[in-house]
Amino acid sequence: MPEPKKPAAKADEAAAAPADKKEQVPGEGPQLSELTGLFVVKPESVTATKGKDITFVAKVDSSNLTRKPNMKWLKGKWLDLGSKAGKHLQFKESYDRNTKIYTYEMSIIKVVDGDAGGYRCEVTSKDKCDSCTFEVSVQAVQEDQQDNILEAFKRSGDAGEDAGDLDFSALLHKRERKQEGPKEEVDVWEILKAAKPCDYEKIAFQYGITDLRGMLKRLKKMKMEIKKSDAFLRKLDPAYSVDKGKKIQLSVEVADPDVPIKWLKNGQEIKPSAKYVFESVGNKRTLTINKCNLSDDAAYECVVGDEKCFTEVFVKEPPITITKLLDDVHTVVGEKVEFEVEVSEEGASVKWMKDGVELNRDTAGSKYRFKKDGKRHILIINEATKEDIGMYYAFTNGGESKAELEVEDKELEVLQSIADLTVKAAEQAVFKCEVSDEKVTGKWFKDGVEVQPSNRIKMSHIGRIHKLTIDDVKPSDAGDYTFVPDGYALSLSAKLNFLEIKIDYVPRQDPPKIHLDASGTGNKNTIIVVAGNKLRLDVEITGEPAPTVCWMKGDKVVAEAEGRVRVETRKTLSSFVIEGAEKDDEGHYNITVTNPAGEDKAELFIKIVDVPNPPENVKCTSVGEDYATITWDPPAFDGGVPIKGYLMERKKIGSSRWTKLNFDVYESTTYEAKKMIEGVLYEMRVYAVNSIGVSQPSANSKPFMPIAPTSEPTRLTVDDVTDTTCALKWRPPERIGAGGIDGYIIEYCKEGSDQWVQANEEPVEKNQYRVKGLPVGEKMLFRVVAVNIAGRSPPATLTQAVTVREIMEHPKIRLPRHLRTKLIQAVGEKVNLVIPFQGKPRPVVTWFKDGIPLDDRTVGIRTGELDTILFIRSAERTHSGKYTLSVQIENMLDSADIHIQIVDKPGPPIAVHVTDVWGFNAALEWKPPKDDGNCEIIGYTIQKADMKTKEWFTVYEHNHRPSCTVSDLVMGNEYSFRVFSENICGLSDEPGISKNTAVITKTGLAYNPPPYKERDINRSPKFTAPLVDRSVVAGYTTAISCAVRGYPKPKIIWMKNNMIIGEDPKFLMQNNQGVLTLNIRKPSLFDGGRYSCRAINDLGQDEVECKLEVRVVQEKGEETKK
Repeated sequence: MPEPKKPAAKADEAAAAPADKKEQVPGEGPQLSELTGLFVVKPESVTATKGKDITFVAKVDSSNLTRKPNMKWLKGKWLDLGSKAGKHLQFKESYDRNTKIYTYEMSIIKVVDGDAGGYRCEVTSKDKCDSCTFEVSVQAVQEDQQDNILEAFKRSGDAGEDAGDLDFSALLHKRERKQEGPKEEVDVWEILKAAKPCDYEKIAFQYGITDLRGMLKRLKKMKMEIKKSDAFLRKLDPAYSVDKGKKIQLSVEVADPDVPIKWLKNGQEIKPSAKYVFESVGNKRTLTINKCNLSDDAAYECVVGDEKCFTEVFVKEPPITITKLLDDVHTVVGEKVEFEVEVSEEGASVKWMKDGVELNRDTAGSKYRFKKDGKRHILIINEATKEDIGMYYAFTNGGESKAELEVEDKELEVLQSIADLTVKAAEQAVFKCEVSDEKVTGKWFKDGVEVQPSNRIKMSHIGRIHKLTIDDVKPSDAGDYTFVPDGYALSLSAKLNFLEIKIDYVPRQDPPKIHLDASGTGNKNTIIVVAGNKLRLDVEITGEPAPTVCWMKGDKVVAEAEGRVRVETRKTLSSFVIEGAEKDDEGHYNITVTNPAGEDKAELFIKIVDVPNPPENVKCTSVGEDYATITWDPPAFDGGVPIKGYLMERKKIGSSRWTKLNFDVYESTTYEAKKMIEGVLYEMRVYAVNSIGVSQPSANSKPFMPIAPTSEPTRLTVDDVTDTTCALKWRPPERIGAGGIDGYIIEYCKEGSDQWVQANEEPVEKNQYRVKGLPVGEKMLFRVVAVNIAGRSPPATLTQAVTVREIMEHPKIRLPRHLRTKLIQAVGEKVNLVIPFQGKPRPVVTWFKDGIPLDDRTVGIRTGELDTILFIRSAERTHSGKYTLSVQIENMLDSADIHIQIVDKPGPPIAVHVTDVWGFNAALEWKPPKDDGNCEIIGYTIQKADMKTKEWFTVYEHNHRPSCTVSDLVMGNEYSFRVFSENICGLSDEPGISKNTAVITKTGLAYNPPPYKERDINRSPKFTAPLVDRSVVAGYTTAISCAVRGYPKPKIIWMKNNMIIGEDPKFLMQNNQGVLTLNIRKPSLFDGGRYSCRAINDLGQDEVECKLEVRVVQEKGEETKK
């Protein structure tokens, strides 16, 4: 094993922080692998003590990354430790927003010998990556002798059979104790080469080998030198890796395609099933394992005769991610709280923590409950208390989520207060009130003395309603009654008025009189009623004889009838009743009583009060990094009583849970919501509160996102200055945040002044701007601020003032490289020359052609501040020449020459003629064309044509001389020739045709062909390809084919079991150039038998036949039963 590295002298404090709790924490020493330098802190090689804990720390700088980096912890070359997360291996991830550094931790709990070896951590982000390696060595600890040797075979970790790796350390230590004297020399490597992989640990224990990694590496090299196997052409790979739930294929190639093979798993033979599928194609044998799980992580063998090959399959469990995050909870003492998180797979393990302390069934007691529902995991707090305030975390091996719990004291709310009563003797008086908590008890007091229950006085408490009932009321019962809830500084008071009836002597004629008492209802003759409640106003009336009573609302008489609003009249009492008071019932009411002795009137005002309407126009006016300012308008209707204040709620977009922001009413219509998460969309709603109750919620505000303004723009510099303008350039802010950038605002002021003037009305998106209209010669200061939805960023200001004055700069033409040589264009093409120049103030630009000022309407010229453009839409040969560009500032001048050549196709060669003919050859000559297309002739193309066919064939291409010799002419033919001239634009449109022809004379040879003899092609039918026996599956269309030869064309007859097949639609007979095909559509068992094909013509006949077997495939369920 490699020696562990020594810790670095200077270790990062953050990486070394866990050292107090763990055995040792790796530092940040230099590593062997550095790719792009993403690591700020790297894990370091370490030596750990068996049974202790150890933590590795890696830090990644994400300031230059476009997305969150992905971290992998690996053991060896390929084993992903993320799939082994559990009690033995734990992973943690955190992020610092200020430094933009991700911190990754890997903890090994209770280190075992199997944890020793090489490790690697890899970080990737889009196209960037980095990795580092480190070693872990384990110090052995003396252990007591174990009675049962089987107990030494155990897996690391506490997660059961499939957790961790096999730990044989105990066996190794025992073997070392048992070795006392020298033993016979045994070649262990020969034993290992012949053993199975599953027996390697046992042999290592037997012969005292402790370096298992070194043993396996050496054994692998030795096996590579073993001679080629006789049974296997290709063996299994040493190991395979597969993700949980996926399928994997193990394949070998055998020398004998007919030899039987066996597949074994951990020494047990595997039988074919839906999970294990065997395939045999030629020499290739394949074992497919479907839907792999942790039980498939085992050793596999393939057995052919006496030879075997081995492999191991490792099943990787994918990390569990969180798909639905936790929501913050705001509640009161005693309420039930639920934190819910949703993960990517069912049955996953989720760890709950509060303020860094793990919550589980052993430590939580009865206070916390844990619930699993499929992918949903729920933490339930039965009755919240102040001690439960804090941050709650949910961890999986692939992610984490957190939420805050806020708990406030619960306030008692009065839902219905007790009201004043006026009763007569012997009647019943009932005081009733309702509070928000049904568990609250209380006491009743009369004039400060507690009321004791009796046969006549009863007190009841049912749910949230408390009642005091007094039967057979007496004058002594009159007084002030108070209900005091236990445990709350609150009291509800009302008055009991005893109405004493006096009997006086009344003369026979007594004018009517209205005895109206409204003293307990507020203002004089004003009665206040809560909307929805019942109003019963009893008015005593006296007079003799009995007076007539009339109730009126305005000009409308309230009739005595059954209904919601009615009048009940008795001899001395008139009762005005409103069932379920409504807003329309509010107004002035008049009662008039008359009798012969006179008349009396009284006026009442009934006021209907209700809960207010919801607030209106709820909106977000400004946001910050973790807060937002919300405003709203008061409700249009306050319910008839003043608004006491407002209650606010918020929720995240996509969540259904509303969180209360205040429990005490808030009087203002502007509220600053805090403790919000930047970059998350929220909604707000508001309730209005008056003395009657709470309104319905307002409409949700438009979604808003807490975001902070950006940091100041960077690298603000002056790019250019003129007499009245100044051009500025800058870079985007270093910190932009979730709000992005809407644009930039540029401001300026005179030096020594603080009156900043905004230069642009709308924010500019580019990182440059020219400020115009500046006073000449003044010293000006400039600053730039970034703007987004959160507001203005801090300004970036120039450190020194800028003097607004043009700077003289010599004129200079920057001629592009391709224009420094001659520019060649074809006729009809566009010519577009863009030539930049510099100079201050702006120079005068002049174009010349061949030394004369350019005055051509077909040539366009456009000059800007920094460049000039010469444009020709369709070039002509007359545009060729030398163009001169001149830029001048006062007496300073710079010029540049541009040579333009416009070329065209050349004309045809002239005077083409045949100068000599000999044998099979002809000599041609011609003269160059008169028009060379304004460029050099680069060659000629020569073609010949037989005077009989008039078809032209190319003889030479790119011939440079004005002459050539044409060879290989045919004797007895007469030839004509033509020549094309060629330049850089191509061949000439017209050729030069030879004035004379070349005749190739015959030499007198004659050929006498033999007479043609016709061949007899008649023959009897003969099958060249027979029918072949076939076995097909029922229900699948099949075909049988053969081939026949014969002339005249034979007649074809298909037969089944010696019976001719007629026009049966089940059969389709085809004949394609002697290839005969019989198609059978979806055959059944009845279509099996012997099929024959017979071919007949006048010269004879021939016949072939085959056997067709139709089989039915059994269902998988039936196979299993068999």
